[in-house]
Amino acid sequence: MKYAQTIALLLLVACSRSLSAQEAAAEIEVAEVAPGIHVLYGAGGNIGVSSGQDGVFLVDDQYAPMTPKIFAALATLSPKPPRFVLNTHWHGDHTGGNENLAAAGSILVAHDNVRLRMGTEQFSKFFERTTPASPAAALPVVTFSDGVSFHLNGDEIRGEHVAAAHTDGDVFIHFRKANVLHTGDLVFAGMYPFIDLDSGGSVDGVLAAVDRMLAIADDGTRIIPGHGRVTDKAGLKAYREMLAVTSARVRELAKAGRTIEEVLAANPNADYDATQAWAFITPERYARILYRDATAASAVR
Repeated sequence: MKYAQTIALLLLVACSRSLSAQEAAAEIEVAEVAPGIHVLYGAGGNIGVSSGQDGVFLVDDQYAPMTPKIFAALATLSPKPPRFVLNTHWHGDHTGGNENLAAAGSILVAHDNVRLRMGTEQFSKFFERTTPASPAAALPVVTFSDGVSFHLNGDEIRGEHVAAAHTDGDVFIHFRKANVLHTGDLVFAGMYPFIDLDSGGSVDGVLAAVDRMLAIADDGTRIIPGHGRVTDKAGLKAYREMLAVTSARVRELAKAGRTIEEVLAANPNADYDATQAWAFITPERYARILYRDATAASAVR
């Protein structure tokens, strides 16, 4: 099926299913990050795009209903369909478009654990919710354990796995020549992060991942976060400091034997709440994540 015909079919599919209010209202904003590198803001995780003579390379693909809008945005950058989609982790706001992209001819790539989690039912204690297994067509067909490189559009695009961070299958992407990093959900720029403890994530893992990216970045590096606006090394340092400070405060309270109710009452991160809390990760939810991580870590030690 030709690319244009595939887009037309996806438009019909998207229009025939019920969309959430957020999905239905969201539009795709295209912003240049560096020559040949763009970010697509929309509903879900930020999409990274490399476009050039070798075609289009995507980092993540948001929710399935966004695919027609994503294709329309990509058409302003290149007439070629996406050749590859590299998923930064398994969550649906980053992999929801996989099946549609595969139908359009894209090769899906991710860490081994992304395919494992997408291919089986997942239960989140945090949300008290079960996520069913994804259809086979949505699963990555190329997987790796430590890292992967793509040589496209005059650049080396390197995906690096980091263990037990946002999940157990995270990768960050380094566009080496362009001097751009895409962090996936290892970074929520200007906001509290969601650390998915039920998917093998941990605070220490996120901090270690950020340290690896800081070692790569210089003052000219542009950083595409999983959520939030494009930032730089200074922004990445500020994010790390916030996570280190807030998690240490909750860890000390947990070590002192405080219950989660007592930690919530103490409101240890009130100075950050006004600027970092948001609709999805409220001060209470963030404190609960940090407390659960701290008590699990102390039990292991």
